[in-house]
Amino acid sequence: MIETVFALLMFVNGEIKEARIQDSMGMCLSGKRKAERQYSETVSYKCIKSQAELEDKYRWLNLNQKTHS
Repeated sequence: MIETVFALLMFVNGEIKEARIQDSMGMCLSGKRKAERQYSETVSYKCIKSQAELEDKYRWLNLNQKTHS
């Protein structure tokens, strides 16, 4: 099933290491602010709005994305 999702992505050295689906862009940006309180030179975060094929509640395949830094 293809749905629009909001996800918080964690990048380590420019590579995606973790993605968490969020309920809204606002919740994603709030989580991003909290995560960025622990500064690391090699870690960055981005929120995306994406059309995704959901395999189950926690895993998804990215098809198209818009990022919000």
